Amino acid sequence: MKEHLHGVKTHSSKLQSFLEVHQIEQEVHQCLRYVEGIEDDDRVKEFEIKLKQNDEINNTISKLESLESLGEVFVDKTRIRMKRESSVRRGAQVQAPEQSNINNMTMNIETKIRINMEKKENMIGDMICLMDGRVIIVVENLGKVHILTADGKLQKKLSIPGLNANEIRFIDLEGTTLISIPVQSESLLSSFVHYNDRVIYADYTGSAVYCVDKTGVQIWGYKQDLSEPVGLCTDLYGNIIVTDHGSNRILVISKDGQNSKVLLSEEGGLKYPWRICFKSNESSGFISDYFGKYLTKFNLCSK
Repeated sequence: MKEHLHGVKTHSSKLQSFLEVHQIEQEVHQCLRYVEGIEDDDRVKEFEIKLKQNDEINNTISKLESLESLGEVFVDKTRIRMKRESSVRRGAQVQAPEQSNINNMTMNIETKIRINMEKKENMIGDMICLMDGRVIIVVENLGKVHILTADGKLQKKLSIPGLNANEIRFIDLEGTTLISIPVQSESLLSSFVHYNDRVIYADYTGSAVYCVDKTGVQIWGYKQDLSEPVGLCTDLYGNIIVTDHGSNRILVISKDGQNSKVLLSEEGGLKYPWRICFKSNESSGFISDYFGKYLTKFNLCSK
């Protein structure tokens, strides 16, 4: 678990770091319950064994044949209090590196992975890459969360509690609500990312991407060069990568919302892009298609 905690990179988004730390806390809690359950067991008692030698042993060595005892053995059993610590220490997240020049960014397609989901569950609402390689997929039609392994196999399903039309809700890996943020949007909210106390979300009908603070106050809005933005993720520097379904393109918007660049288009092998997620410690991620059949793995480079 200590090695796992060290694997939570400090340059990850706060949401990714929170999910990883929460998973570690669950493991710590299970171990703690086990330790508390065995405190009355002989396995956690300290024993001290002493031997008291008979003073006449030297005189009786020659009579070993008739010797029945060399002395007595005493065992003192003392209860000890186990020292344990149940909290996971969290260091402050380091400040993100300075903003990179989005004009130097390139994206390349590596491979396609077939998703192991039933047909009736194929409308993907959103995706998140975890640090351990797993992918979280929100299934829009049924209000479910699917946790997939890195090779696309289903590992776990969660149910999402009912959401309001203009609400962004954070849940943990057990489906428990953590935070609810009110926002205003022309369309139903379908995709958002959390970065440094800010929430960036896509407005599909309004053909825009907005950035708000944790209270819902708008910081900036971006409407240029977008047709039907449906998927979002952020890179290491906080730049926003957008899947624009209407134009079959992947764009990157600078973290201040002022500039953009096309990273991938239909000419580069992109078809029906829908949702997207990014794994910052490997500079790679996945794009789902509209029909929810495949995950396309990509690599991102910033020169």
